[in-house]
Amino acid sequence: MSLRKSALSGMFWTFIQQMSTQGISFLVSIILARILLPQEFGLIAMIAVFMNVGTVLINSGLSKSLIRTVNPDQDDFSSIFWFNLILSVLMYGLMFFFASLIAKFYSEPLLTDIIRLYCVVFVINAFVIIQNTRLTKEMDFKKQTLITLPSIVIGSIVGIYMAYNGFGVWSLVWSAITKSIALSVQLWFWSPWYPSFRLKKNKIKYHLNFGYKLTLAGLIDTLFADIYTIIIGKLFNPLQVGFYNRSNTLKQFPIKNFGSVINQVTYPLFSKIQNDNVRLKDAYRTIMKLAVFVITPVILFMAALAEPLFRFLLTEKWLPAVPYFQILCLGGLFNPISVYNLNIITVKGYTNLHLKLSIIKKIFVLTVILISVRWGVYGLLIGQIPLSLMGFIVNGWYSKRLINYSLVQQFKDIMPTIILAIIIAAVVWVMDYYYLNKFNDIVRLTIGITIGLVSYTLCTYLFKFEALQEIKGILLKSK
Repeated sequence: MSLRKSALSGMFWTFIQQMSTQGISFLVSIILARILLPQEFGLIAMIAVFMNVGTVLINSGLSKSLIRTVNPDQDDFSSIFWFNLILSVLMYGLMFFFASLIAKFYSEPLLTDIIRLYCVVFVINAFVIIQNTRLTKEMDFKKQTLITLPSIVIGSIVGIYMAYNGFGVWSLVWSAITKSIALSVQLWFWSPWYPSFRLKKNKIKYHLNFGYKLTLAGLIDTLFADIYTIIIGKLFNPLQVGFYNRSNTLKQFPIKNFGSVINQVTYPLFSKIQNDNVRLKDAYRTIMKLAVFVITPVILFMAALAEPLFRFLLTEKWLPAVPYFQILCLGGLFNPISVYNLNIITVKGYTNLHLKLSIIKKIFVLTVILISVRWGVYGLLIGQIPLSLMGFIVNGWYSKRLINYSLVQQFKDIMPTIILAIIIAAVVWVMDYYYLNKFNDIVRLTIGITIGLVSYTLCTYLFKFEALQEIKGILLKSK
């Protein structure tokens, strides 16, 4: 199969996986949000940073090293498998020990038992990291999709059943554990690979040499991605953590769906052409414009219709989260592009640069937080808007040196799309706020979305946006 066909096939199946799994997860989260209280979501959000840190440490950046390595052998895979498994057991032990201290930090005693049970997923997930990595390296996203989807369904059924039967926050915990167990069982059943009893020091050292910098960068990114949850949880209360978490989750829905498709497919794709800067630049430029073309209007239209959207999906009790959501949407515009720039840096092997950029950006984050926290939750949220732009500038600066794609060129490629989407979203918000508020939420959402999408598509067609032409070309060639 050609590189282009592999990429298109990979994008198709990854898109199916993302839309189905994330769609189910999103629908289930809506159902659970209608049953459970915002405070209960807030409790899970408080420990998310520790779960994410554990996940980053267990992976150790080794999966990306295996994907990037040409023809890794059984010793490579087996050594990393056992290394990850041992590390996961150690991580669980640490979390079990520190659970009471974390609960004390947040002044929420229930967190002790939640952490000690929830962190079992570290060990469960470590059993299948290599199987999943091999599927990604082989770009077999079809099999990943067919394995992931049943796991999501099983975990969702357990969560909804428990929530309806009054288990409260424990329904979220057991839903996650059940999903991990189902995924692990299926990957072991369907994968042709099994580990050998080999733990080669030289193999671990080789992959750690590439991966540890990614791990440190990922660890820093994870800590700072959840730093707002930590600060809000410490300075305010679980209710506001719940509002922030649900708003951020809803904002991330389109970004994760389309962004994860691009990231999962492009990293192995870019790895194949890492030494051809011309092809790498051309592929990256096309993908970046497509990502901005699709993600930007979706985020902004959701922000414009936030009030009817939240009331329709989550009921009245979540309406205080609407301004949280709108601010976060503006702060998320440049985040997907920043990630794509980091992919270029990683496939080129500059993991030290990846780590350096992470540290620089986090200095910005700390500075903005120290300035904005005096204005409370809204100050913290508004501070994320300039941070998003700064993150894009810092990551994009090095694209000029690596693939001859300057920051100025990137701005020229994406700003027409962003400006157009902002203008149309503003029109949609004005129409909804002043003229459609007398209708019910379904009518408001239907009219608002229709006006936004039709206007956006028409304008991009009239002004001959390259991304629209590229989408048409892909659809025509895939027939």
